[in-house]
Amino acid sequence: MEWTGARYADAPTVQVDAWIDGSPEQVWRFASDVALMPELSGELQAVRWCDDGSGPALGRSFVGRNRHEARGEWETTSYIVECEKPRVFAWAVADPANPTAVWRFTLAPENGGTRLTQWAQMGPGPSGISEVIARMPEKEQKIVHVRLCEFEAAMTATLGAIKTRVETAG
Repeated sequence: MEWTGARYADAPTVQVDAWIDGSPEQVWRFASDVALMPELSGELQAVRWCDDGSGPALGRSFVGRNRHEARGEWETTSYIVECEKPRVFAWAVADPANPTAVWRFTLAPENGGTRLTQWAQMGPGPSGISEVIARMPEKEQKIVHVRLCEFEAAMTATLGAIKTRVETAG
């Protein structure tokens, strides 16, 4: 795996993609719906917008409630940092200038459908993972590797769920 040996301060990334039999506009409907994401995630439990607007827009923020067996429950505020319908949708967690993570969906027309790519960056801002690393610095690379493997598995499942929704919605 490309991130073996990665350190948190390096802001390691992981990426997955899937071809979906639907237009970018059809895929966008699901990929940009943060309120839908808890249905597609084992870790993200709930999402609520921080204002009364509707739909994704640059600068909007939302709170996500998460649960992980190793950490318990926590909330984070995320900020939409890219929003170009129907091409890219991204948000930074906690502090957009020094995020604990950045998540991005990229949509591109391909062979009559859409190539949906999900990309995630861990860090570089302080997070629950950086707290664990501070307690066990000798295990940093393993901790980062395990977390990125979790990201990859969750992202693969999310893209599969979006693919199913788009292709069955017709």
